[in-house]
Amino acid sequence: MKPLNLQGTEATGTRLRDLPFMDLYIRLDAGGKGMARYRSPGRDISNNWSRVLPPVYRAEADQLGEALLKTLTHPDSSFEYDGMRFRHSYQRTANGQGWVILRRINNVVPNLEDLSISPHLLDPLQRFGRRDGLILISGPTGHGKTTTSFALLADYLRRYGGVAITVEDPVEYMLDGAVGEYGYCYQIQVDQENEEDWATPLKRALRWTPRYLFVGEVRSPRAAEQILRAATTGHLVMTTIHAGSVEESLMGLIHLADQAIGGAAAFMLAQGLTAAWHQTLNASGPYLRYVFTEENNNGDPIRALIRENKIGMINSYIDKQIARLNLQKGLDPISGKKF
Repeated sequence: MKPLNLQGTEATGTRLRDLPFMDLYIRLDAGGKGMARYRSPGRDISNNWSRVLPPVYRAEADQLGEALLKTLTHPDSSFEYDGMRFRHSYQRTANGQGWVILRRINNVVPNLEDLSISPHLLDPLQRFGRRDGLILISGPTGHGKTTTSFALLADYLRRYGGVAITVEDPVEYMLDGAVGEYGYCYQIQVDQENEEDWATPLKRALRWTPRYLFVGEVRSPRAAEQILRAATTGHLVMTTIHAGSVEESLMGLIHLADQAIGGAAAFMLAQGLTAAWHQTLNASGPYLRYVFTEENNNGDPIRALIRENKIGMINSYIDKQIARLNLQKGLDPISGKKF
């Protein structure tokens, strides 16, 4: 059987690694059962394709499943097979079938300039590498939050140097080791199922005096507390959170941290916030709806709204800030396109 022609690129062989899939769904308790999900042409992930795995790949899919079963100690972890890295999640369905989804992980950290982010945003994003504080990236699952985070982190290490520590479950992009001439990255994988365990490696990481800290996702009150403390004590912290907007991400982080430190969370976030944006992918690349704070300005309007528990009012300020930045770059204030 001829391999599928997807995204305008035909698979170059009959091995799974030659198939340009995003996810594999493999039934572990019965052979020959599998699905694959592919990105449709362009970058818009709202129209991804899911298909039964072609017969030519099913035998190897069974082999992959058998290899996974031999090492499966946690329902959610990472896995390597035939030069491919995966993030996997195992579930037993209501009808008793055992399925695992394997999300393919790209080992190569992309350059920030190659992500197709609007060019007028690249300069402020890159300059954040000189600042302390918190960069909070929100958006739906699969819309490139981690990819953007690692592209930024690698850019900062090459551009400004310093030590970076990532805390992830699992480690996705491989950035461990020297980055550029003066940068170095250490990657820590959190294997424990107890989400409170995230706070422990975060606390230890701060003892390594990192310049940059990346946390794969805000998952617990204690982790949220450590993130805010790091952001207000001389580090640049990047983290992701599932949220439907910038405002929701800020409120979600405060809600989590409040459970650990009480009413001080909003004040710490107001002090430490450097930037927050909500990211979605469309046909032209990542679309960012963003808000940036002014450095060393406690009277910044965004900081004031957070302290005064008026986060819902940030939306109108976001529109004004986007329009102002667009005008500064000679773009239409609403569409962001060239006049």
